[in-house]
Amino acid sequence: MSRATVSNAYNRPDQLSPALRARILARAEELGFPGPDPMAAGLRRGRVGAVGVLVDEGLSHAFSDPTTVLLLDGLARELHRDGLGLLLHAGRADGGTLQPIRDAAVDAWVILSLPDGHPAVSAAQARGRPVVVLDQPSLPDVPMVGIDDVAGAEAAVRHLLDLGHRRLAVLAMPLQAGGREGRADLRRQAEATYAVMRRRLAGAAAAVRGAGLDWADVPVVECTAHQPDAAARAIASLLTGPDAPTAVFACSDQLALGVLWAARTAGLRVPEELSVVGFDDSPAARVADPPLTTVAQPLRERGRAVGSLVRALVRGADPASPACHPVELVVRGSTAPPRRGQA
Repeated sequence: MSRATVSNAYNRPDQLSPALRARILARAEELGFPGPDPMAAGLRRGRVGAVGVLVDEGLSHAFSDPTTVLLLDGLARELHRDGLGLLLHAGRADGGTLQPIRDAAVDAWVILSLPDGHPAVSAAQARGRPVVVLDQPSLPDVPMVGIDDVAGAEAAVRHLLDLGHRRLAVLAMPLQAGGREGRADLRRQAEATYAVMRRRLAGAAAAVRGAGLDWADVPVVECTAHQPDAAARAIASLLTGPDAPTAVFACSDQLALGVLWAARTAGLRVPEELSVVGFDDSPAARVADPPLTTVAQPLRERGRAVGSLVRALVRGADPASPACHPVELVVRGSTAPPRRGQA
């Protein structure tokens, strides 16, 4: 029996009679042959059916962070239309972790919000596969799906100012890879390698200056990680004392949830004694106690937009970056005017 006939039994069954194909498959099972190597078959076709996704921090973050989960859900749903799956890689700065990226058999790469100059981004680009970026970093001739972070942060802080708050604080995600905990001065803010944080801080600063206040007087506190416990730890010492803020803008809902936790620990009532605004409108924001005022972005839809670009690139098209997805301030129960004499 020829090699072509055996190959047809697995790859082109319409070329054989049902009886002949059944005999070939039965004999293969007797010999313990599992069938053609799908990786080799994919390489012959020039497609392997997988899209690599570089995520920041550890892989567990991709499954535990609610915003990332929704983004990946939208991405996976869109890629499924072309039979493409996801292969997750942690984009850690340690060069020793880059070999899996160099060896990965993928049809394209998605850069899921990594800092400027990250070595994993360079490793992925060196593969010569199509690349799409979600949010950051900005790469020449690489399509990106983004939102207007500046406008969203400006709307969040303006809301607090319009309520009458003047003693504000801002809680930031890590500004650089391997971020630190504590106050971030103007130089540290300007040197942030995460473009999303540069944009959100710029929006917050624009709102503060628009109210005639000095941005340098607003404490910006950096967290070591994008997690509620890291946020609670970073903000705790700021919430007590005569100069404690009456309002906090947290640059993500995960951080805002940490502020709510820290406020309860400090015996502060939200929003009566402390107003809190987040960013993302994750599912947890809607069920928080109190429900969180936040800047909403269409997370699952943005994942789908990334997937649509990947599908087009894999097919050989040359799509342009879409317009930024809209953001909207959603006011809930975590914000209120400051108490009399507190502003």
